[in-house]
Amino acid sequence: MPSFDVSAEMDWQELDNATNQATKELSQRYDFKGVKTEIKLDLKEKTMTIWCQEEAKLDAVKDILSTKLIKRGISLLSFDYKEPESAFGGSVRQLVVVQAGVSKEKGKEIMAVLKESKIKVQSQIQDEQVRVTGKNRDDLQEAIALLKEKRDSLKVPMQFGNFRD
Repeated sequence: MPSFDVSAEMDWQELDNATNQATKELSQRYDFKGVKTEIKLDLKEKTMTIWCQEEAKLDAVKDILSTKLIKRGISLLSFDYKEPESAFGGSVRQLVVVQAGVSKEKGKEIMAVLKESKIKVQSQIQDEQVRVTGKNRDDLQEAIALLKEKRDSLKVPMQFGNFRD
C-alpha cells in the first residue's frame, strides 16, 4: 500500500547559523548601541532564550531573529514563544521552545483532520511522525494537499517524506 510520513524536522545547524547572524546584526545596529542582548540556544533542552536589557527592545530582537530564520528556510511555526519574564536590573527574558518532531497531541490533531476530510486514508502515530497510508496514490496526494492547506491552523511545520508506492 502506498504511504508517506508527516514529520516536523529541525535543521539544528541552520538554527544555530540564524541565531549567530541575528546576534551579529544586533551588535552592529545603531539602535542597539549600549543595549545588551543575548540569544542562547540549548540543543539538549530544545529551547532558545532571548535576553534583552530593555523590555521595549525585545520585540525588535524577535523580529531580527525571525527575519534570519526565514532567510535560512526555517518555519516560524517551529517556535513556541512563552510569556516574557522580568530578569535582574529591569531586563527581560523570554523562553522559546523549539518544536522538533510531531508531538502526540499534534499528531492526533493531524489524524483528526484527515478523518474529518473523508479521504480514504489511514493514519497512525509513529515516534515523532505520522504515517499515512492509502489504497492509491491520488488519495495520498489529496491528503498532502489538505494538510498543506491546514498547516497554519494546525501550527505544525510539516514536511512530507518517505513517499512509497
